Amino acid sequence: MQDNITKLFKAIADPTRRDIFHALVIATSALSITQISNQFEMSRQGVTKHIKILNDTGLVQMEEQGRNRFCFADPKPLKEVNKWMQFYAQFWDDSLGNLESYLDEKKV
Repeated sequence: MQDNITKLFKAIADPTRRDIFHALVIATSALSITQISNQFEMSRQGVTKHIKILNDTGLVQMEEQGRNRFCFADPKPLKEVNKWMQFYAQFWDDSLGNLESYLDEKKV
């Protein structure tokens, strides 16, 4: 079974899924799958598959109202990706700081 961060990276790796997620983030309210599909040059079924992957990671929540399904973005799972990236940002900051110190010592 994949860990959650792997699922998140796979979900956001696809540009169409990032675009769908972005459209939902900037929407002022939940959007129906039809409304989302109208923004893309692909079938409703294709968009639905992308939404399912986003839903499986928690980035998109779905709500049924009658025969329609409405989607809204939930960016909270991205905190895990951000935390992972911050670790490596700190690693590189520290590494570059150490390199700078080393080079400064060699100048003397």
